[in-house]
Amino acid sequence: MTAYDSLPDAVTEVFGEAATAERAYDLLTVDVPPASWTTALETARDVLGCTYFDWLSAVDEPGTGFRVCAHVAAVGEGRPRRLLLRTTVPHSAPVLPTAIGVYAGAGWHERETHEMFGVDFTGHPHLVPLLLPENFEGHPLRKDFVLAARVAKAWPGAKEPGESHEGGPKRRQMLPPGVPDPNEWGPLKGQLPPAPARPARAAAGDRPVRRARSVTEGSATQAEPGTTPEAAPDTIRPPR
Repeated sequence: MTAYDSLPDAVTEVFGEAATAERAYDLLTVDVPPASWTTALETARDVLGCTYFDWLSAVDEPGTGFRVCAHVAAVGEGRPRRLLLRTTVPHSAPVLPTAIGVYAGAGWHERETHEMFGVDFTGHPHLVPLLLPENFEGHPLRKDFVLAARVAKAWPGAKEPGESHEGGPKRRQMLPPGVPDPNEWGPLKGQLPPAPARPARAAAGDRPVRRARSVTEGSATQAEPGTTPEAAPDTIRPPR
């Protein structure tokens, strides 16, 4: 049995006391503290044989921090053994050592993660914008990033059923994360009237009760032989 096969039971023996692990859908996931990030990557490469670097990215977890993930694999004889290493850095100080010294291919991915989430990878030799323009401000994959385009064009950007110029009833509109209230952010800030309050739903006792017809009443409305549909408007006929 290899060290990889002994996980997640022996995760603390391989990755340290603060590490946790779980296995699901043929993927082994190991969580380590930020201080053990570089050591965990070296363990994955040297002890578990995961010499193939696949990708590195992050996830913004509100109230928790940025969860940085690195997916590596051991591609030798037989079926590849996949490993997902994760660590979490706080929103207030998103700093992590670069993984280039362990996996050279992480350089491109760290640049993308830096500009999309704002995670600073110390020791990276060229942490400059990769995909966004140089004058772009902010990190667009953060959950608190405001989608400025939605200020000029209301979400979802088109008329919904029921909306009309005659003032017909409107459906309840969605406001996904990152879409600001145009009266609180943007060129129309403070210039729009407050949104009308939604009418309260009627109580269960105030709603009209729909009377269900009995079997006898329903049979009585069936058209008799020789009658026309005009004479029996409630006739139920099977579809053709």
